[in-house]
Amino acid sequence: MKIPTAPVVATGLLGGYLVARETEIRPLGGAVLAAAGVTAGRQWHRSVGPVGTALLSAVYLGGFGASHPLAKKIGAWPAVAAAASLSAGASWLISDRRS
Repeated sequence: MKIPTAPVVATGLLGGYLVARETEIRPLGGAVLAAAGVTAGRQWHRSVGPVGTALLSAVYLGGFGASHPLAKKIGAWPAVAAAASLSAGASWLISDRRS
């Protein structure tokens, strides 16, 4: 079954941040991030192969990593929203729009 990955990665980044913030348990937010990443990664592998999966995974994880220093400049929610938007956009452009 093909699932659209753009909303999955956006949910992983936004949901992971929200869970970590509200529960004050950062590993729990990381679990949300990881679960969404694995779900999207499996679909990416089926639709765009290993190279596309590696690229989209780098965007997803890079967005997560970049959101931390970016949050110091623009705030946490805007940084997470920017990372989620970038990752979801890349996912749609490279993987989802093909179907």
